Amino acid sequence: MSMKSFLMRKMMASKLKGVPQADQDKLFNMIEKHPDFFQTIALEVQEEIKKGKSEMDASMEVMKRHESALKSLM
Repeated sequence: MSMKSFLMRKMMASKLKGVPQADQDKLFNMIEKHPDFFQTIALEVQEEIKKGKSEMDASMEVMKRHESALKSLM
């Protein structure tokens, strides 16, 4: 595992407290397989936060925009 991958997992794990480990692993694997897609989502969430939305509202809005692509990854 690369250092970048290790750090990403640690950061994500801190955000996913309370989520079962199996679900966390599934999410980590999706991110590792499609990093560009998830980078785009992260940038869009940051843009929405800059517009004054909460992190949760921004995340939900961006996820709804990419709902079909996310479903296809699962």
